[in-house]
Amino acid sequence: MTRSSRKPRRLVVGDETFLWVVAHNHRDEQGRLRECRETLRLRRSGARGRLLIVFQKGPGRLVPDGYVHSGAVGTGGLWLNLHEPGTVRALLDEVTRRGWDSDDPRTSHLDGWDLFAAAATRLTATAPPPAEQVRP
Repeated sequence: MTRSSRKPRRLVVGDETFLWVVAHNHRDEQGRLRECRETLRLRRSGARGRLLIVFQKGPGRLVPDGYVHSGAVGTGGLWLNLHEPGTVRALLDEVTRRGWDSDDPRTSHLDGWDLFAAAATRLTATAPPPAEQVRP
């Protein structure tokens, strides 16, 4: 059974539960879609605050546009998959480190590219080592 992409997913961090959704959207300019972007919406369950992390397509910055899968954002040869809980956790850890208040009633808008390198570094640091290859 396929899960609904509009239904928030749960991410448990310690005693806290966060809800998150990945979406793809555009700006409509005279009936033509412009400014492709991938967004991650995140909130702590029971809290008033909302976080919107936006990855806007631009020179050297790739987002899903028919050539890469939903949730893929990349630059400089590195890629993140916004549908992966580990990626969401890395982004959450970084915004928390930078002072995001999950109970602030305003929606915080952040440029995802400003968080990209830190999240990629966190993922690399926590990745398990490659499996040892057995040769016959």
